[in-house]
Amino acid sequence: MVAELKHEISQTAYIKLVLHALKHKTTAVNGVLLGRVNPQNDTVVEITDSVPLFHSNLALLPPLEIALIMIEEHYGSKGLGIVGYFHANERFDDAELGIVAKNIGDHICRYFPQAAVFLLDNKKLEALPNGKDQSPVMQLYIRDASKNWKLAGPDGGNRLVIKEPAANVVLSDYISSEKWQDVVDFDDHLDDIKMDWLNPELFK
Repeated sequence: MVAELKHEISQTAYIKLVLHALKHKTTAVNGVLLGRVNPQNDTVVEITDSVPLFHSNLALLPPLEIALIMIEEHYGSKGLGIVGYFHANERFDDAELGIVAKNIGDHICRYFPQAAVFLLDNKKLEALPNGKDQSPVMQLYIRDASKNWKLAGPDGGNRLVIKEPAANVVLSDYISSEKWQDVVDFDDHLDDIKMDWLNPELFK
């Protein structure tokens, strides 16, 4: 069943994660995906929002545990839960899913077995302003029967879709206007609690 799952990500959730990665180009960054299984179709995971987590010390457990608890409390009241994990590697040419990403993905899978891991595809992101590609600038990883993370096969593009077809056009506009400077992650919040990790003003 897991192999047949489709992950549908909203434009807001998608763009927020990519902008977070662009803000911290020289470091690895991560985030979590919020959503639910579609009530009418249990083969579709609807990702409605995302929360940028960290841009330093991604492997430190205490900050991660604090962040996950706060995120679950906030979104749980809205009927949403953590349904996946996003990771962007430090090096532009690094297209491998590393141990930190796998471990956090495994942790999320304990609570949501259909969870996926999205890895930023830097080459697709770089080519974004020049093309008309509507597909996400991310690679989809899912767990196989042996609980190993595997890159979705040739049909992976059908398993990860953006709900709004024009999302990459909007993303390109935000990149041009350097909108990424406004993204707040949990690292920022822990440094200054006045900074809101929910990013309520980001798309206003």
